[in-house]
Amino acid sequence: MTNSTKSEEITLGADCELRFEIESKESITVELKSGFAELFGTELAKGKQYEFHQGAKVAIFTFHGCVLLVKGKSDVSYVAKETPMVQYLNTHTALEQLRTNAEEKSSQGPIVMIVGPQDVGKSTLCRILLNYAVRMGRRPIYVDIDVGQGSISCPGTIGALLVERPATIEEGFSQQAPLVYNFGHVSPGANNKLYKLLVSKLAEVSLERLQTNKKGKSSGMIINTCGWVKGDGYQHLLHAAQAFEVGAIFVLDQERLYNELLRDIPKFVQVVYLPKSGGVVERTKQLRIESRDQRIREYFYGLRSPLYPHSFDVKWSDVQIYKIGAPALPDSCMPLGMKTEDNMTKLVTIQPSTALLHHILAVSFAAPDSGSDDIIQTNVVGFICVTNVDTDRQTLTVLSPQPRPLPNTVFLVSEVQFMDSH
Repeated sequence: MTNSTKSEEITLGADCELRFEIESKESITVELKSGFAELFGTELAKGKQYEFHQGAKVAIFTFHGCVLLVKGKSDVSYVAKETPMVQYLNTHTALEQLRTNAEEKSSQGPIVMIVGPQDVGKSTLCRILLNYAVRMGRRPIYVDIDVGQGSISCPGTIGALLVERPATIEEGFSQQAPLVYNFGHVSPGANNKLYKLLVSKLAEVSLERLQTNKKGKSSGMIINTCGWVKGDGYQHLLHAAQAFEVGAIFVLDQERLYNELLRDIPKFVQVVYLPKSGGVVERTKQLRIESRDQRIREYFYGLRSPLYPHSFDVKWSDVQIYKIGAPALPDSCMPLGMKTEDNMTKLVTIQPSTALLHHILAVSFAAPDSGSDDIIQTNVVGFICVTNVDTDRQTLTVLSPQPRPLPNTVFLVSEVQFMDSH
């Protein structure tokens, strides 16, 4: 397919994939004319036009062959005959056997974790496996502990979501009632102790949730992880595997990580090596920043279906604003028996000021008179963005998905910022 804007019919043979990227402001529409095709595990409906916009990286796969009508101009486009999709399908089949066994015995379904360095397609594999599971009538829980590019909520968070229907082609999974915890940074290394604490809490609540739903229990859980796999990042993977009681770990594209996990993970946990797709594109640091910004924009304004956020003033005196983690002090300055790292999970009261401008604030479910441990380990209702600070009137102007009043007055500051250009 060349860089022209004309329509083109593309015939794909069995086990082939049409891959394209859109970097410019052009859009591309794809229509399935005949045969069967899917995008990351979601089936394309025949005769329906799907539109893709700037930033889209698309891989439309067919097991049996199909004809696609493509209109528009892409920056990169080609048909791939070598893909790992058959191996991914085999992985799903193995998980499905475990789910069937669990259903028969009323026991726990498979809990699996996808690991690997940055840009190897971890989120994509999660989406494929979740979609295949849901198409078989399952109700798995999707867990995302990647704070840098989180796919369940705003960046700087970890969360879990019960998946009840396949992701839509354009917008992904339905975001109804996710369980979200605010970490407030885009790398676990910014506060290792807090990250471990929140992962443990998310695991505890997610495992409890599995037990309360018979269908969910046998369906199990699929966990997406950060691309930081060395040093402390590797320790976070070991901690998450233990906290979530995982039964299998799928390692994408890094034999070193695969061998380290084989060495360090208990023998009853299966460690499986899988290849990455040749269509996975490495992202620059700038692209990652832009992707985070886009995620926040989608949270407030929607992706394809437009959302209309509200802007209003909040009095300083009506809210409690906290930051988790006090500045590190030398051991000699710490109270007896306290370690420097204890400061990393300390709740610090923040006095409103212009320093809050453009920061994302998490609105906590915690009661205003809760203790600090409760506030730190309570999930969040949602997020607001500070768009103006008036020191004379002592008010914050916030961008909010819902009109006033806000559901709670306890806010947690995130280091993540968003410049509202609407």
